[in-house]
Amino acid sequence: MRVVIAEDEVLLREGLGHVLAGDGFDVVAAVGTAAQLEREVARHGPDLAITDIRMPPGYTDEGLVAALRIRHAHPAVGVVVLSQYVQRRYASELLGQDRGGFGYLLKQRIADVTTFTADLRRVAAGGTALDPEVVSVMVTRASRGDQVVAGLTPRQVEVLTLMAEGRSNAAIAATLFLTEKAVVQHTSNIYDALGLQVDADDHRRVLAVIRYLEAAA
Repeated sequence: MRVVIAEDEVLLREGLGHVLAGDGFDVVAAVGTAAQLEREVARHGPDLAITDIRMPPGYTDEGLVAALRIRHAHPAVGVVVLSQYVQRRYASELLGQDRGGFGYLLKQRIADVTTFTADLRRVAAGGTALDPEVVSVMVTRASRGDQVVAGLTPRQVEVLTLMAEGRSNAAIAATLFLTEKAVVQHTSNIYDALGLQVDADDHRRVLAVIRYLEAAA
């Protein structure tokens, strides 16, 4: 899997490249600005682009803007944006393009290499990866403003949260120590409660759930 990295902090950029190379990724470019990221993506046509949100020169949302441009100009390239803090707006802007192939993760997740690289591979395959803290904020706000979400059982909320993070039924089952059959039943009940149409495609299913939470919050 070919990857382009954009991170202005040299040590983090080199460390991230080392982590990915050690897990079988081919880091074709590692750059320090959002403008360089866009150029290298156009040059290499990678499977995945990873960028910090706050990049030179303004250190505001240059990385996010570049990620959105890449999603528009290169639809086949998955994008993952990394942030130091939770900002629901960033997830909302990525969601606005109405398809998978994106991730929004906190930088601290890099330390859990196995989960982090699994999230990257899922995004490159067209899926989504939302940081657990981002999803927690969305679910909490939705439960306060939406009676349907507020009425879900604690177990359904656990399943809903993992669905919104982009987890597959198998991953949800392993996390919650359930059978996949039980997870399928929970997800079916959640879809009925939210008024969503059941979709066999995992990626579209996740997007539907995230959009519901975003609207309810």
